[in-house]
Amino acid sequence: MRNLPGDRLCASLAGGPRILSAQSCGFGSVLGSGLEDLAKSAQFSSRFKENGRCITKLENMGFRVGQGLIERFTKDTARFKDELDIMKFICKDFWTTVFKKQIDNLRTNHQGIYVLQDNKFRLLTQMSSGKQYLEHASKYLAFTCGLIRGGLSNLGIKSIVTAEVSSMPACKFQVMIQKL
Repeated sequence: MRNLPGDRLCASLAGGPRILSAQSCGFGSVLGSGLEDLAKSAQFSSRFKENGRCITKLENMGFRVGQGLIERFTKDTARFKDELDIMKFICKDFWTTVFKKQIDNLRTNHQGIYVLQDNKFRLLTQMSSGKQYLEHASKYLAFTCGLIRGGLSNLGIKSIVTAEVSSMPACKFQVMIQKL
């Protein structure tokens, strides 16, 4: 079984025992190929659930950090006029303080959906620019989605934040404002 980037992080966050394969336990010759396939599918299912829990925990940690950072960053600023002003603050001031650069592009449909595009996202720049780690990018973006959602939450905006990576290290964060 090959370890992938982020596996140690997810394992330590999940805190649960790892599922061992039949071969790592020394039962490879005892189990038939059918039972071995069943064990592999159970392991895959368990890792999928573990990965989901890991992403949820990362997003929740980002949420709490985002709440705290926004409190600190906005204590000396004037009130925001509207949603768009808040999103501009997130893209310029908040992003610059956290990631040392502004968001490259902010788009909106003026109906509560904003797309923030970062062409050189700092958490993805160290990874290969090929497609081999594309599936693992969600682990690195979950915290940031929570960061945005937590910051907006403390500014009075309930939202759903998702991330998308089509080519590394560029990524897009979609913010859907939840109307109360």
